Amino acid sequence: MTTELDQLIAKGLSALKQGHAVVALMHFESAAKIKQTPTVASCLGYCLAKEYQQIQMGTSLCISALKQEPDNALHYLNLARIQDLAGQRQKSIATLRKGLRQKGHQQIITELKRLGRRKSPIFPHLPRNNPLNKYSGKFFARFGLR
Repeated sequence: MTTELDQLIAKGLSALKQGHAVVALMHFESAAKIKQTPTVASCLGYCLAKEYQQIQMGTSLCISALKQEPDNALHYLNLARIQDLAGQRQKSIATLRKGLRQKGHQQIITELKRLGRRKSPIFPHLPRNNPLNKYSGKFFARFGLR
């Protein structure tokens, strides 16, 4: 029974790495029927958030997984991805940084690079949220000048 569970988890993780969240969702749902481990809960939460926009359900599954295994970087990665899907970029970056402190994880580093840093404002002497900076930045970005 554990070998079947391990196979389903491995197939699900592989599908997630390849970007196939629907396939991964099927594997993690099957694995959850066998046994609800923290890894299954965390990955299932991410898949639910990604495919069905069930952000609250996904977040609660990841948080419960983190409470059970606070040193597992995969749970931080999944929670950060859900936060990014919800439009909470700052929270996502903070969660990824917590995950890096626990244990170096190449996917966390890749995700941090993907989120990237913000570009400097067009007019550095004005605050970032000044309408002149805000709209000129959008204008230049739209035309590929930034």
